Amino acid sequence: MGQPWQGQGRHYRAAVCTELKQPLTIQEVAPRPVGPQEVRVDVHFCGINFADILLCRGQYQEKPPLPFTPGMEFSGAVLETGADVSTVKKGDRVIGVSNFHAMAEQCVTDQKTLWQIPENVSLQDAAVLPVSYGTAILAVDHRARIQPGNCFGDSSCGATGLAVIDVVTNVFRAKVIAAAGSDEKCKLAMQRGAQSSVNYSQGSLKDAVKKLVGSGGVNVAIDMVGGDVFLEALRSLAWEGRIVVLGFAGGNIASVPSNLLLLKNISAMGLYWGRYQHQDFAVFSKSMSRALQYCEQGLIHPHTGAVFKLEKMMWKFLCFSFYGGIMERVVI
Repeated sequence: MGQPWQGQGRHYRAAVCTELKQPLTIQEVAPRPVGPQEVRVDVHFCGINFADILLCRGQYQEKPPLPFTPGMEFSGAVLETGADVSTVKKGDRVIGVSNFHAMAEQCVTDQKTLWQIPENVSLQDAAVLPVSYGTAILAVDHRARIQPGNCFGDSSCGATGLAVIDVVTNVFRAKVIAAAGSDEKCKLAMQRGAQSSVNYSQGSLKDAVKKLVGSGGVNVAIDMVGGDVFLEALRSLAWEGRIVVLGFAGGNIASVPSNLLLLKNISAMGLYWGRYQHQDFAVFSKSMSRALQYCEQGLIHPHTGAVFKLEKMMWKFLCFSFYGGIMERVVI
């Protein structure tokens, strides 16, 4: 038997996108019943990712019909469980992946997309683990096969970029060269564990990397910017180097010069973390479990850029969407 929720019928607040490229609105929403495999969660924190911004601009690969509530990841406590739920119970602290509807006071999701939070991990830290750290772990281990001592290049210092630095330096014990578009972001990357940094807005990324590591190049590069930055990172790879594409924050998608792949036996690959949820759930779930494990062990230290109350998000979200900068992390 499932565990009933005592607040049936009570409305809850949610941030709603009613029109693309416009401020979110806070609306009262009627709760829907939970299905047999579903769980209702009292949301304490919801991570805001670059994908949420793209979604509300109409620029993401998934385009839900209007109106919709953004928010891909969250932490909170179980309020109610469906009749066939066996993995969690009422009161459990959980993190979850919601496929865009977590920016609300409640969220209903399938039990298999929830993971219990260890006792010594805070709800705030847990909320920012799924997307950025799940992506980072799969990028550097499952795809790039990073090895201890490898030289590593990271061309972004947003939420996922900082998670990559954290995972590579503290879990896999490899050296990181962080590349970003401003001195401020380079400074943050160094504070988060990078051994060196390059401001690619001030000159050639390839030349800067060469000065740091020599002509051999880096073993692995993770790129979230795209365009010319991707091409410079590709040209910075060593023999049999690997580059993993995570996104195109710069707005431009580069064409891969296949002759470079041939000359140095380079591998270029992509990682769309969310796709694993549907294509290979075991890999997806393992990335979540490992993120929680690393956090519990004190190996990683999630970075939160700012914290906003739900009612502040309608304008804050618009500002982050259209007035520049890369969000590190925002939670409500």
